[in-house]
Amino acid sequence: MMQNVHLAPETDEDDLYSGYNDYNPTYDTEELENDTAFQQAVRTSHGRRPPITAKIPSTAVTRPVATGYGSKTSLASSMGRPMTGAIQDGVTRPMTAVRAAGFTKAALRGSAFDPLGQSRGPAPPLEAKNEDSPEEKIRQLEKKVNELVEESCIANSCGDLKLALEKAKDAGRKERILVRQREQVTTPENINLDLTYSVLLNLASQYSANEMYAEALTTFQVIVKNKMFSNAGRLKVNMGNIYLKQRNYSKAIKFYRMALDQIPSVHKEMRIKIMQNIGVTFIKTGQYSDAINSFEHIMSMAPNLKAGFNLILSYFAVGDRDKMKKAFQKLIAVPLEIDEDDKYISPSDDPHTNLVIEAIKNDRLRQMERERKAMAEKYIMTAAKLIAPVIETSFAVGYDWCVEVVKASQYVELANDLEINKAITYLRQKDFNQENEFAQASSYADLAVNSDRYNPSALTNKGNTVFANGDYEKAAEFYKEALRNDSSCTEALYNIGLTYKRLNRLDEALDCFLKLHTILRNSAQVLYQIANVYELMEDPHQAIEWLMQLISVVPTDSRALSKLGELYDSEGDKSQAFQYYYESYRYFPSNIEVIEWLGAYYIDTQFCEKAIQYFERASLIQPTQVKWQLMVASCFRRSGNYQKALDTYKDIHRKFPENVECLRFLVRLCTDIGLKEVQEYATKLKRLEKMKEIREQRIKSGRDGSEGPRSRREGSASSDSGQNCSASSKGERLSAKLRALPGTNEPYESSSNKEIDASYVDPLGPQIERPKTAAKKRIDEDDFADEELGDDLLPE
Repeated sequence: MMQNVHLAPETDEDDLYSGYNDYNPTYDTEELENDTAFQQAVRTSHGRRPPITAKIPSTAVTRPVATGYGSKTSLASSMGRPMTGAIQDGVTRPMTAVRAAGFTKAALRGSAFDPLGQSRGPAPPLEAKNEDSPEEKIRQLEKKVNELVEESCIANSCGDLKLALEKAKDAGRKERILVRQREQVTTPENINLDLTYSVLLNLASQYSANEMYAEALTTFQVIVKNKMFSNAGRLKVNMGNIYLKQRNYSKAIKFYRMALDQIPSVHKEMRIKIMQNIGVTFIKTGQYSDAINSFEHIMSMAPNLKAGFNLILSYFAVGDRDKMKKAFQKLIAVPLEIDEDDKYISPSDDPHTNLVIEAIKNDRLRQMERERKAMAEKYIMTAAKLIAPVIETSFAVGYDWCVEVVKASQYVELANDLEINKAITYLRQKDFNQENEFAQASSYADLAVNSDRYNPSALTNKGNTVFANGDYEKAAEFYKEALRNDSSCTEALYNIGLTYKRLNRLDEALDCFLKLHTILRNSAQVLYQIANVYELMEDPHQAIEWLMQLISVVPTDSRALSKLGELYDSEGDKSQAFQYYYESYRYFPSNIEVIEWLGAYYIDTQFCEKAIQYFERASLIQPTQVKWQLMVASCFRRSGNYQKALDTYKDIHRKFPENVECLRFLVRLCTDIGLKEVQEYATKLKRLEKMKEIREQRIKSGRDGSEGPRSRREGSASSDSGQNCSASSKGERLSAKLRALPGTNEPYESSSNKEIDASYVDPLGPQIERPKTAAKKRIDEDDFADEELGDDLLPE
């Protein structure tokens, strides 16, 4: 055993690190094959004995070994290097390294190998949370505030504005308690400003949603004035929106501009939106030049559909034709930034590709693209209808210019819609000659009949051309022939009913429409024609019964409702007449006859205050007709509001300085009240009456020779109008005041009857009858016209 122990050789005492470079032949592996002792140990069991080592080996620790002399001597390592920390020749050898990390002498003495520390037992239990500590209470309260803010936002999104406001107020109260508790426990610098900001912003938003604008503005002011909130200046946009809702336009513009100044130029999109708000506010205030500047800047920086449309409106308001054209071209050029429809068409039969296309064909992105495209088409169509009558010398030329511009743009498919809209506008303006080319239509109808004499569609269209030329007997023959070839041709049956009605053969017309009613049970056109025939046959009870069936099919048709009111009025049932007239007004508040009847009804029942709103609306529809404004002033006078009546008469006199009736009432009111202006108005009245008398004398002297023909023409006109007894009886029932004023059927003084909103469909107007064509095409029940059927078909 001692033969493996090598004592350190004695060296110079000054060389304390001697022996470290000595070579130990034990580690010479190259000569192991020639080492006889090693080879012998490998071949015998001697080499398989376990080595005699200490229980825990360590090269850094030495044990004293007893020698033959009875003394204990420190042994060197097996390599001959001196033991670390050994004493040689009475000199303690210095330590050459620090102790290994994690190992101690105590661990070396008798401890087992336990790298996972399992002998230490289970970990001690976690300390119990102290819920009564101030820090924990603050955390819980902060969590509750966040939950209340979230619940308030969710309630707002669900439409429960009252609950959203209650949650926002509760969050505000708890947040103030939280701030006070934080100030007691920590320094003010540790207050959660983000939470305070979100609570106040949500509270202000909920106030605004509930139309509590004063409270909302106060809350926004608290946020804006606090310098600790970064970017709070942007909320001045919200304050500007509130002032806009309150119609305080000057303050709205002020706050929009303040917000614009505080937003850096890098936030380009937000600045554009604020400028758009400023432009819209300028439009509301009538400052069109300032609005134009705002929208022009937007269209030069970041063009969009809304700004382009508003720019067209502004130029339309100032009447600049050239700028309207340029603005329309800018609107057309706005990029849609959506994918083409070809993307959603499968190019191959690959099932995986088809599944992907089916999945994205109607996803949220696709729906958004459709909405954006529909909005663009709406803006373009509306802008074209708006500017077409004014950008050129006539409506047709202006519309043709818009169509050509659209054809050269990305919205080429809208060109056909504009052409159809142009024709519909002509129909609504009762200008049929613009679209009727009877000679060409008749030639094509003859070609169709010659090519197939037994085709009911060709015969029906040929009958239509004859009907348009006024030869009703011949048209009826073509319709009969079409029915003989095809008894199910509903178009020919309907048109022959119209022909019999035009020929005043009412019994035969009624038979045709009743037969058609058995085929088309819910056809609103057929129901109206039956009711109209009964009315012409002077059977109002049957007419009312069929009109009741009609409004069960189309309950929102204003013309059918007004016709019911007219029939009930002719029967003397004022309450039922008022009900149906009021329903008609509710669905279409621009029918001047309905407005007139309702106003007269309230005057007759001594409720002049309620009549005011109807005559005011009539004055908006016909601004050049002075009688509606006179009726408004008269209602104020009858209700005892003399000051308001005086102001209204003065306003009428400014607009119509030559109106004698207005001056008479001004003189009377000023005399009763005792105003000094009475002399001025009296002088103007005398001058106007004298001028009127001179003018009437000149007219009378110039027409003495033509009095006879005039009387004959008037007699003929009265006999024609006598066919519609309900219309004349209705005029007799109006109040004395209305009868003294000009009739409502007189033309506008500014030809404004041609400027009709092309977006309204007048479903049941009893106008010129036109036969139906046999072209196979459906129409909606709400889009039919009374007798101006043109080339439209009944639903199959």
